[in-house]
Amino acid sequence: MGEHIEIHPRNPQPRIVTQVVEALRRGALIAYPTDSCYALGCALANAQAAKRIRRLRGAERYHNFTLVCRDLSEIATYAKVSNAAYRLVRSLTPGPYTFVLPATREVPRKMLNPKRKTIGIRVPDHPVPSAILTVLGEPIMSSTLQLAGDEHPLNDGLEIMERIGHDLDIVLDAGPCGLEPSSVVDLTGELPQIIRRGKGNLDFLGVD
Repeated sequence: MGEHIEIHPRNPQPRIVTQVVEALRRGALIAYPTDSCYALGCALANAQAAKRIRRLRGAERYHNFTLVCRDLSEIATYAKVSNAAYRLVRSLTPGPYTFVLPATREVPRKMLNPKRKTIGIRVPDHPVPSAILTVLGEPIMSSTLQLAGDEHPLNDGLEIMERIGHDLDIVLDAGPCGLEPSSVVDLTGELPQIIRRGKGNLDFLGVD
């Protein structure tokens, strides 16, 4: 059974942040809060944890992972970003948006969508992942914590423990943070394409 750890949602305790970062570096799979909903996360090169995420999500091998980044300075390392795409990303981050972009070679192959060689990029506006990412020094490989057959993501730390605690190493509980996943925008083509409407207004894009 994984460990249930409570963390302050606005002022995360440095001791707990360090504990979580050390666990991620050892190969842990965690549930953690974001500015949209809870997510599953692991270290970037942790292929075994990625398999565990796919199993929990009931996802096939083409599942799209997201790199949750500290800030925009990390994005160019892991994704190919045109000037126009960068301007859009910059205008919407940090925030509840995920951007699908062509991946660079810095992203482990097993984390990519094998058909498209793309990766999701996200900079959340939440103190807890921000603190973790600052200490970790690299992105977290992530996926929305929505289990197969569920209509909404899980949003309660104790319920997460009850339902999938045996499959996780840490449930980082900062209280409820929402039931809407991030909006997903594909920036691989000439024009933005909305893949998923979630939290965050997209009407200004003027696309379906």
